[in-house]
Amino acid sequence: MSKDERFDVVIIGGGPNGMTTAAYLAKSGLSVCVLEERTECGGACETQEPIPGVRIYPHAMLMYASPAPGFEQLELHKYGFRMEWDPADPLTEVTALACTDGWRLISDSDKLGWAKIGGMTGAPPFTRDLLRATFWCPPHPPEVEVSDENTPYMQVYKQHAPDMWTHELREMTMFDLMDEYLETEHFKTAMAFSAWASGAAGHWEGVAVPAALCVHLLTLPNTGHRSIPRGGLHGYFHAILRAAVHNGAVLRTSCPVDEILIKDGRAVGVRLKETAAPGGRTIRASKCVIAACDVHQAFLKMVGPRHLDPGFIQKVKDISLKNQTLYVSVFHTKEQLRMKERFRNLEQDKVVGPNRQPGLGVYPCDSRKLYYENVADIDGRKGQPTVSPEHAMWFQTPPQSFDPTDCQSNYPRGYISNAFEMAVASPDYHVEGEDAPDKYKDEMDAFMRASYSQMVDGLDDANVIHHWSASGRDVEFRNTGLIGGTWAGSRHDEDQLWTKRPIPELARYRSPIEGLYHAHQTSGHPGALCLMAIPYNLMHILIEDGIAEPGPWWYASPWYIPQQGKISARRP
Repeated sequence: MSKDERFDVVIIGGGPNGMTTAAYLAKSGLSVCVLEERTECGGACETQEPIPGVRIYPHAMLMYASPAPGFEQLELHKYGFRMEWDPADPLTEVTALACTDGWRLISDSDKLGWAKIGGMTGAPPFTRDLLRATFWCPPHPPEVEVSDENTPYMQVYKQHAPDMWTHELREMTMFDLMDEYLETEHFKTAMAFSAWASGAAGHWEGVAVPAALCVHLLTLPNTGHRSIPRGGLHGYFHAILRAAVHNGAVLRTSCPVDEILIKDGRAVGVRLKETAAPGGRTIRASKCVIAACDVHQAFLKMVGPRHLDPGFIQKVKDISLKNQTLYVSVFHTKEQLRMKERFRNLEQDKVVGPNRQPGLGVYPCDSRKLYYENVADIDGRKGQPTVSPEHAMWFQTPPQSFDPTDCQSNYPRGYISNAFEMAVASPDYHVEGEDAPDKYKDEMDAFMRASYSQMVDGLDDANVIHHWSASGRDVEFRNTGLIGGTWAGSRHDEDQLWTKRPIPELARYRSPIEGLYHAHQTSGHPGALCLMAIPYNLMHILIEDGIAEPGPWWYASPWYIPQQGKISARRP
């Protein structure tokens, strides 16, 4: 590589956001260079091979992108993307939820109410439009005051379900919304926990619909049978990478960025760290630099205070990250895990795959009191768990989502469980410091096994061959760089939505520095594992600024409002 390279666009970060942005821009005819500090791209979409022949998914493993325009626009089927699509029927697939006293049935009112919230009972159903309006649509321009009339998901409800359209809908918590349309407490608790673990909590005001829909986005494809990309989310990512490379994008791994170069108030490129493979090199960007890394790294380290207003720097430092990360465990056992006696009455419905994996879901779902105990522990106390293992809430990824040939379904030398995941305090905000998750790793592994053992037998030392775990620090710092730990990455409530989320200067992906854009879930709507959403939304802004001119394959969100004085991202 030459001492001083030049591209139209330089993208910092080769995770799902950075690579998808590269694919969009390269397809638009721009020269693009992606810089990734790790030895491989992929970020949260990676897999791990802890022992030969066993590939596990320590992070993203389920499909959060079924309505994404990028599948069509980037033509991912041409680049190896394959998926067995068998989505759930919400009225028949899930029949019961796990509580401390065993399975509790879900009522017909629960099913119909949940389907109504998600647009599945419309005639015709409008779920895809609802999800796209909520996630695959850029925030409105700053001169537009957000209202009930112009909030995209409110427009969809008004058109397709006018009986749901009320001013209160935009002010509710998810619990408020569920109390209106659902019946049983255990169903409400399970849905609120799923929202909290996905980034938009059930108790936050003004985020009822995004919170509920992030659960729909997760559960619709993943509670059916094998509705997961072939090769997992890593296989999906490879299709994105191939699309970018085929269209001319250049990828550089082992290339940590030391500084974003600013000249006369404009981003003009980057300088790599001396530890980078091509140490200390400069890479120029004639059109723009896009930081697809967390907001703290981008503006506090790579840009620095001499180029930014002190008020903006303080906003970055004060960004509200009242969320958690996930502690992930996968077990290799001699004998198959078995449900405890009180859960075996539904065992025939809950055990799937060639190796008869137990499908567990969320536990325990007794009441919102347990939900609030866990929320207070993590979002309030921000330390090691103080709830008992009996009350700690967790979930297991559904084994039916995996192909029968996957080791999570079929492994000849023992049994590989699906991932068990529990919300824990984010290391950045741990009361004992960011190194605390490493100090307590053995203690936390034991706590997790005790918690999971409330529902299954077989996690004793005599049966467990390997316990592979990723603590909050493993997940955040080694792999995904998430500050908040979930796909939303940071708090997702009414004071941080749309033009305010979470820093007004970054709400539409632009930054105070001309030619520098931010494409990461720590400041952008809506988050990383809402796959292809930030890149699709960002494209509207890059078109407005005259940087990208996509071909006839591009279409803008129907709810997008162009900014005054800019080029409209809508095709003529």
